[in-house]
Amino acid sequence: MEFESHTLKNGLRIIHKSVPNLIAHCGIMINAGSRDELEHEHGLAHFIEHVLFKGTQKRKAHHILNRIEDVGGEINAYTTKEETCIYASFLPGYYDRSLELLSDIIFHSSFPDNELEREKEIIYDEINSYKDSPSELIFDEFEELLFEGNPIGRNILGTKKHLKKFSKKEIFEFFDRNYTTDQMVITSVGNIKFEKLVKAIEKYFEVEPQNAQKKAPEREKFNTYKSTYVEKKKRTYQTHCIIGTPAYSLIDQNRLGLYLLNNLLGGPGLSSRLNMTLREKNGISYNSESAYTPYSDTGIFNVYFGTNKENLNKSITLVKKEFKKLQDAELSKFQLAKAKRQLLGQMAISSENHENLMLNMGKSFMVYDKVDSFQEITDKIQSITSLQLQEISNEIFNPQQLSYLIYY
Repeated sequence: MEFESHTLKNGLRIIHKSVPNLIAHCGIMINAGSRDELEHEHGLAHFIEHVLFKGTQKRKAHHILNRIEDVGGEINAYTTKEETCIYASFLPGYYDRSLELLSDIIFHSSFPDNELEREKEIIYDEINSYKDSPSELIFDEFEELLFEGNPIGRNILGTKKHLKKFSKKEIFEFFDRNYTTDQMVITSVGNIKFEKLVKAIEKYFEVEPQNAQKKAPEREKFNTYKSTYVEKKKRTYQTHCIIGTPAYSLIDQNRLGLYLLNNLLGGPGLSSRLNMTLREKNGISYNSESAYTPYSDTGIFNVYFGTNKENLNKSITLVKKEFKKLQDAELSKFQLAKAKRQLLGQMAISSENHENLMLNMGKSFMVYDKVDSFQEITDKIQSITSLQLQEISNEIFNPQQLSYLIYY
């Protein structure tokens, strides 16, 4: 069996892949992110991710970091719009140590007041750093533009105004609503027998029933999109442009087709259509890419490029031509087969990174309650037809539905 799973009595789920590697990866994923914040909590999910490492009922901040680093391991965390994850990499003999620490961090963090104030300064600096990078900032502002008025549109870092007001009270209120064991997944890739892993997890996580089996709050649905065109004067050396639209959700049957189109248009390969037309053929953009991010009930597709101001209109025209090619004609058998080979090859390379594999397994199990094998994913991608891709192109690349954000 490629993946093994189990559910504890308190609803916490476990997904594991046994590999004979020298390094193990394990994390706990919580189905809560910035989208789950109330209006006055903007930035709180990300702030919590930071201060979880600042002390527990029995450990100070340096004890938390040293617990893993003293045995040559690493511990890290991230926050997205819909999830928070704390994870560690370590030698397989330290599974017990790592699981105990993860449990302590999640369930027994004390959030010392002095540490809260110190960490706010760190995040202020993170926000300022982001503002200094227009090629990154434009993505957040574009989501705010697309999902205006909905929590999913707010940026993850929050604002200084909101951060200043956060205290233990807000943290524990967010915890009580969202950090419930039936909304958590422990994901693992490493050299350990599943039975031994489950026993260790039961030891440290099943003793936390007070947070179990609470109904997670429903997320506010987004259904008020209107296309728009916005230019902002940023006094940058380069003009930055992003074009996009809301797209398919995590449960939409067309999502794999859009993944394939996204990879064809502006994926990581230098042979992507956008890179070929903007950089190789016309020499007007050093960096161009496309991205598709699905969420629980919606998603976002966008194309980004940077160029000189005098080449902006030409670049936009070239991007729209690439959209139209996919709308007007089906891919040939050769083109379709090549696109599928590229995507599958990139996915296979990514799965060789076992940290990435561990995180992807956790997300899949949290959303779908299952993890597809590589062969199952291959079969699904191979079943996609040229006609399906053309239909998706006509829906997603509809010029009337596209929005634009430009920094100049």
